[in-house]
Amino acid sequence: MANITEIIAQQVAVAAGKVEIPADIKEQVLNGLSDSILGSLKQTATSPGGIDALKGLLTGKSSAASSPVTELAGKLFSNNVLGKLGLGKSSQGAALSALIPIVMGKLSGILQDKDGDGDVDLNDILLTLQGGSSKKAGSGLLGAATSILGGMLKK
Repeated sequence: MANITEIIAQQVAVAAGKVEIPADIKEQVLNGLSDSILGSLKQTATSPGGIDALKGLLTGKSSAASSPVTELAGKLFSNNVLGKLGLGKSSQGAALSALIPIVMGKLSGILQDKDGDGDVDLNDILLTLQGGSSKKAGSGLLGAATSILGGMLKK
């Protein structure tokens, strides 16, 4: 299974390749984009209704551009990265912030498994977002929700 953090990092690198980023801040920006997106996914996974929001985003049933997950990632990036770099209100900051919806759009639909290789699994993504490392559903409410969702998504 492809790790969600690897998928995010790959998509960030692809999207950022289309924007000129000064060499002295490039690593901070790329890491900040990845961390902000992953942070948004993690926060969403633990919020009420968050699993449904993630499922909608990752299956492509909801628009990445209007997703609250995308909005949160943008806020995290602006506050935690652009603000610290002094780019919050600059045109360069705006260009970098525009990468968030692009990357989220690439993540949208990753569970559709268009090539049929079974590479991405919602249970594994949820476990990763919750800090789990095994393929077992876990315990408590999240474990139950993960098991139920996993059962619903199986063909």
